[in-house]
Order: sequence, then structure tokens, then C-alpha cells
Amino acid sequence: MKAIYTLLFHLALPLILLRLLWRGIKAPAYFHRWPERFGKVAAMPASQPIIWVHAVSVGEVEATRPLISGLRASYPEHRILITTMTPTGSERVKKLYTGEVDHCYLPYDLPFAIRRFLKAKHPEFGIIMETELWPNLVDQCHQHHIPLVLANARLSARSAKGYQRFSKLTAQMLKQFCFIAAQTQEDQQRFRALGAEYADVHATGNLKFEISLPASATEQAEAIRSMWGNRPVWIAASTHEGEEELVLNASRKVRAEFPDLLLLLVPRHPERFDRAAALSRKAGFKTLRRSEGKPCGRDIEVLVIDTMGELPTFYATCDVALIGGSLIPHGGHNLLEPAALGRPVLTGPHFFNFNEITKQFLDSGAAMLVRDSHEIAQTMITLLSNAEQRASMGQTAIAQIQRNQGASMRLLNLIKRHIKQA
Repeated sequence: MKAIYTLLFHLALPLILLRLLWRGIKAPAYFHRWPERFGKVAAMPASQPIIWVHAVSVGEVEATRPLISGLRASYPEHRILITTMTPTGSERVKKLYTGEVDHCYLPYDLPFAIRRFLKAKHPEFGIIMETELWPNLVDQCHQHHIPLVLANARLSARSAKGYQRFSKLTAQMLKQFCFIAAQTQEDQQRFRALGAEYADVHATGNLKFEISLPASATEQAEAIRSMWGNRPVWIAASTHEGEEELVLNASRKVRAEFPDLLLLLVPRHPERFDRAAALSRKAGFKTLRRSEGKPCGRDIEVLVIDTMGELPTFYATCDVALIGGSLIPHGGHNLLEPAALGRPVLTGPHFFNFNEITKQFLDSGAAMLVRDSHEIAQTMITLLSNAEQRASMGQTAIAQIQRNQGASMRLLNLIKRHIKQA
């Protein structure tokens, strides 16, 4: 099965490169550093031991923060290498760690590319964040006697069914991990059902609950809101194709009750910034783009956040946060950042990628479910009219986060025990 998989991957390379070109047209950063995607990376000195952490994109990079902090304290003599797959992930690594870690792209799952990467970086052990399951990567690490950990691992029922179609290949791959640290007991059970060694799969909790937002975000937010005139503000964050129209329609209805309302519109992907701004203007809203650097006066109805790394600050400016990717069948996004700031959160019905977290927040009353433009508008009007309800939801959200912390310590203890044995 692995030989067939590798052959198919080689045959698909032209399509993969075409996709890379297509993404580069929309986001030019994809045109850069192609050799790294085939394992041609700068060699690291063999004199210093390397811990390698793979985080595919921005969300996974954010989740590494408590882990990287713990690794530094536990392994002070080691250098840390973080790999990503996306330019936005790469930029986030640079912004978060400012030269304190090394970074390159993880190569495609081709044996020759993986071997080249491992020879250049020679990690002592590797940590794969969430569910980046690449058969050749895992097998090559196994062959080179590099212990590999699957950390903060999640596996939806839908993904598990997909992996079950290739049960032998999946089971072989999962058995080659040193251990798997699953987010929840449901994830733990699914990994075991797919063939992972029963004793090597642990439910450790979700690293994303150990969120640490800079104090400067709140300070900046207060200054920004003051410049905006302290008017009602809501944010639609990490939106995808088909969601901006719903959000803009809802905002029009809310403005009938709150004429000075400001909507912060934050598309998930940079290549969609232009489209989101165009949709807003076409819908008749007075629109400003953050990148224009102009003051957001009271006449501005929609501010499109088309800059990177500022989302925590803008979460802190809002009264209510809507999490995108959930109004369409995409699977949702992480709602913990606005929750950690004590903001009430709205989510659509399609949150299967963050099922456990979102259900906890809905059940506790820290979040509310909205299904369409009408429900968004009605819920927004209710919340903007009731400061006491917003405060109560925010306090519940913070308490929910605090109850679920501790995953990084459990993960680090497992790493120390298993890696030493390996």
C-alpha cells in the first residue's frame, strides 16, 4: 500500500506544482522557497541537538506556544526547528519567535525529499502537531531511528472513516509513532480503532486552551476603540467563500437598530482580501481596508482586516465575535482567542473540526449557535442591547478555558518518559 501511495504521489506531482502556481497567483509568497518543499534545506550543525516541531499553518503554530516554552525549559541545550506548510504559518513563526527558533517548510511526502530533509536537520526527535499524517515522513523517521510524537492530535469521525479506507497503511503508520497525545477521549478511541497501539495513545487535553494573549493587545484595543468613538463593534473572523455575503446581510439588519455599528471583516486567507473588500463595497457599505492605513472614522461601516498577526487585537476591540468557517460546511475555526478575552462568541452549525471545544462552549452558555443571516442579526441585536448578558457569557468563557488547562504539562511529561525510553 505504501509503495502504491508513493507512486501515486509521484504521478500527482505535476498537479501539486500547478496548485502551488495557482496559489502563488493569489498569494505570491507561495512562489518562494520551492527547493525546501523537496528537502533542499540549510544544514544545521551536528554539534547541537535538534528538537523538530511540525505545525502545518497559523492555528497549529499558535498551539505550539506552551509546548515550545516547556521544551525550552526542559531541554535548554537543544535548538528548536519549526516546520510549516504555508507561508502564513511561516510568517507567524517569525513573528512569534523572532529568530529564537529555526524554520523551513516541510518537504512533500516523497522518500527522497524526506531523507534529504532529515539528513540536513538530523533531529533528535520530532513532534507533529494535530493530524498531519504522512506515511513516508513517519516511515523515514522510523527508519532513521528518530522518535516521532503526534501531539495535540484530533480526529473527527469523518476523517476517521477516510483513514479506515486504507486501514493497513494507517495502522502501520500509527504504530510507528513513539506515542500519540490525543486532545479528547473520543480522539483517543478513534486512533486506537484505526490500529494505534492501545497503551501508546493518551488523552492529554487540548494545547489551545493554554492560550496566552499579549497584554499589549488589550491596551492597543482600548486606544483603537477610543479612536473609533466607542461605538458598537462586532467581528466576523476567519470567513470563507460564501460567508461574507451572509455577514454583510446580517450587518445591514443590525444597523437598523444600531446605526453607528462597525463590522470588522477578517477573511481567513490573504488571497481573499480583495474579494471581501469588493463584496462589501458592492453591498453598499462604506468600506475601509486596514492596509490603507487611514483613520477609521464614524462614517466607516465595514473595516476589512487585511493584515496578518493582528487578530487578537481586533478580537479585543469587539463586543461580539462570530467565528467563520462554520456557516458553510468547512468545519469551523478555533473560538478560544475571543473567549480568552471574555467576548461572547457566535458560531455557525458546521464546527466539526472543533467539535469538542465548541460543544463545551455552547453547552455552558459561553457561545451561541446561529444558522443564517437572520439568526446572526437577531442574536447580534440581542447581545448588543444587553451588556450584562455579554459580560456573563464572557466570564463563563474564561472559566471554561481555565478548567481545561494543563495539556502542555501532561504532554511534556510523556515526552520526557517516552523519548528517554526510545
